[in-house]
Amino acid sequence: MDDRGGSFVAVRRISQGLERGNTCHSTSAEVVAGSAAWLGRGLSCVCAQRRENDARPSFDLTPAQEECLQRLQSRIDVAYDSSIPEHQEALRALWNAAFPEEELRGLISEQWKDMGWQGKDPSTDFRGGGFISLENLLFFAKNFPKSFQDLLRKQEGDRSVWEYPFAVAGVNITFMLIQMLDLESVKPRTLVGANFLKFLAENESAFDLLYCITFKLMDQQWLNMRASYMDFNTVMKSTRRQLEKELLELLEDITRLEDLPSYSLLTR
Repeated sequence: MDDRGGSFVAVRRISQGLERGNTCHSTSAEVVAGSAAWLGRGLSCVCAQRRENDARPSFDLTPAQEECLQRLQSRIDVAYDSSIPEHQEALRALWNAAFPEEELRGLISEQWKDMGWQGKDPSTDFRGGGFISLENLLFFAKNFPKSFQDLLRKQEGDRSVWEYPFAVAGVNITFMLIQMLDLESVKPRTLVGANFLKFLAENESAFDLLYCITFKLMDQQWLNMRASYMDFNTVMKSTRRQLEKELLELLEDITRLEDLPSYSLLTR
């Protein structure tokens, strides 16, 4: 249990794909509770913390970059609210994109565990990422359905017996990117954050696109490291390092996120 009373769930791989309607539902043989903090503001093990007295530079923004950053920050500030019809519809849309062959019985249902949420109510897992983490997952499902389904159903590579829960991992990726890019500051205080805003000024969906790249990159790192659920934080750290390297070292050679080496991992 973490300090908010939550826990994470690691999903046991059933086969190369999920078999809907029979073995897909979680049982005591298929999930295991753990003690690491997967969600929310307690994710200090994934994103390195800094001392308050550490000096950090700030980078001036063009008017276009400042406007785009403010719009993205407005999205980040929106908490998931299960009483808002738009949020309810977005959650239903995510289910339909993930499992179009199976009807959702309710916004609170044991079915949600099949997607890798911690319990039967996904709204409790959005504390770390807010509504934007749901938007990120939807963007991924709609724009890269092949990669989305491959990760959801763990269809690629030699998988661990105990796999990371897909949806909860997605919320963690949103949270990690917000921290890595320093998106809650008035101005970016890291070079990687400043570089990202150049992409954002050219493409307002840049954050959502980078999310998709990061999710696929994380899964590749997972496979390369032959990781199991207790290795998730280590895999996230490795993913962040690789992403920062690409955003920093290749800036002069790329003009769009689609030019990042890791973008080639995605398939539609």
